[in-house]
Amino acid sequence: MSEPTSEFNDKTARPLNRWGLGTHAVVQSVLLAVIVIALNYLAAHYYTRADLSRTADYTLSSSTRRYLASEALASRKHPVKWIMACRRTSPFYERVRALAEEYARLSKGKIKLKIVDPLRNPDRLQEVTAAYGLTFVRDMIIIDARSDESPATSEDANKTRVLNPHVKLVVAEDMSVFATAEGKRKLIGFQGEDLLTARLVESIEGHPRKMALLADKSRIDAADISPRKSLEDTLRFQNIELGEIHLSGLADIPEDVAGIVLAAPKYDLTDAEHAVLERYWNKPRAAILVLIDGGVAPPKLRAFLRSYGITPHHDRVIAREKKSLVPSARGIFTKGVKFTRDLAGQTTEFGGASSSLEVREGADDLLNRRIYPMGLVEVLPGFWGETKFGQGDEAFDEKEDHQPPLFLAACVTRGSESNDRFAADTSRMIVVSNTDFLDPKYQLAENLDFLASSVNWLVGREALAGIGPRSLGTYKLPLLNAQMSFINRVNLFFLPACFVLIGAFVWSSRRV
Repeated sequence: MSEPTSEFNDKTARPLNRWGLGTHAVVQSVLLAVIVIALNYLAAHYYTRADLSRTADYTLSSSTRRYLASEALASRKHPVKWIMACRRTSPFYERVRALAEEYARLSKGKIKLKIVDPLRNPDRLQEVTAAYGLTFVRDMIIIDARSDESPATSEDANKTRVLNPHVKLVVAEDMSVFATAEGKRKLIGFQGEDLLTARLVESIEGHPRKMALLADKSRIDAADISPRKSLEDTLRFQNIELGEIHLSGLADIPEDVAGIVLAAPKYDLTDAEHAVLERYWNKPRAAILVLIDGGVAPPKLRAFLRSYGITPHHDRVIAREKKSLVPSARGIFTKGVKFTRDLAGQTTEFGGASSSLEVREGADDLLNRRIYPMGLVEVLPGFWGETKFGQGDEAFDEKEDHQPPLFLAACVTRGSESNDRFAADTSRMIVVSNTDFLDPKYQLAENLDFLASSVNWLVGREALAGIGPRSLGTYKLPLLNAQMSFINRVNLFFLPACFVLIGAFVWSSRRV
């Protein structure tokens, strides 16, 4: 009987090829290193940032993003220098740094950001303060938009050192909004993007644009908290300075004025004043902002507006809901207007008294004169223009009242705005049939964005039109005593006990 043979015994063992294994190991290590380097390179140059905060706190507004992509920055030969001198221990550091880095990223190289820690790099800080003639006492950002070799500081007529018009400072503490309650100063909000965008525009332009309020024809309060202050604050954040002139006795509107404002007119124009207004409107690049107070439009002003396609009615926009009167007008931002495209389709409410506007869009007689009126805020269905408001038991009367389509705001363009060659020479006008929307108790964010977009369009700065920055608020988390006790027990007992159990389990497993 033959013994069984094993196939295993017939094969001879091959010698171990150590050189081959070593070569494979080296090649694999090199390939791994190449892959890691390539991934790092791709990640550094091709990436996407995502704002995962609940309210997109670190995402810049559409108006700021549009300005960073505009010709104002893209056409610059020299980038704008941002120097952030802020302590890492400052409560503003992380939020301000994130905002500044986002500006630099979206500018595509037109903003160069440098961060200096005063505590870690005092020598560098001393160089910066010496270069700009500053005494560093607070955390700040220096925005330097000089495009030539002009000095950073100079002396004014009073022998006082002043910064170059193209150099602006943003103090970190000014970005915070404080309120005083019960004798204590309390942080209630943060408006970093507002200030950074405003100072960036100021540094690039050098000097603010000027708009003139026709003071002798306007009746708008100048108190600390008033529609007048809200108007001035809104314009100031757009780098527009609101001054005053008197139309009476004026031969012509001054040349250095970028636009005029007629707010809450109570007294009518004289023939001479009407002629001045007509001459100004017929000039290239004229800009007029008219804010009508509750249907009060004097006859000659009304005739002036009507000749350009906008007729203010002597009425009050109201509605009835479940037999109750709705005195505040509601409207919707119309589509097709470039400078309000971010607001198009959104509804809003104009608090207080609003009158209605009739807008003759596409009228042949106006088109022949190159006059193009367009409605901006259309009254919502259910509202009408009541001509006998205040007499009681208001109800729509088709014979006396004004019915839709009606508007709360409208614009007029004179000239060929669609032609790129002549668009810059067009005249522009905005008419809003309400002044109460500026009152702090009626203010809405969308209405202030609309006003800011409107004035930027008027002065030919369309890049800043859009939804503006939002002021971030502080929030309280109300907790009951029982909830606080539970949290304390978890932190003081349960979590430490959990870690002790895990450690005991690991120690016990290693002993086995």
